[in-house]
Amino acid sequence: MNLPHFTFTMTFALALLGLTFHRTHLLSALLCLEGMMLSLFVGLSLWGLHTAASTQSAVPLLVLAFSACEAGTGLALLVATSRTHGSDQVRNLSLLQC
Repeated sequence: MNLPHFTFTMTFALALLGLTFHRTHLLSALLCLEGMMLSLFVGLSLWGLHTAASTQSAVPLLVLAFSACEAGTGLALLVATSRTHGSDQVRNLSLLQC
């Protein structure tokens, strides 16, 4: 396993572990999701450079666009939940309440 592949894998794994174990605040979950998307972007960019295929050059940009949409939606949900519930703690959120 070469260094860029190891770095990409460890970055994704650390962001996934952060999302799994530190779910007390919605903002920390959103930051971990952004870390995962950033590592996917870097990994796909390096993969496209390694294979030197011109058809795969749009895939990292598509992932980056979806990441920006995910970040905007996440921040909108963060603002909405902090206004309605008073905090961004995940334990205060329940799907059974309206």
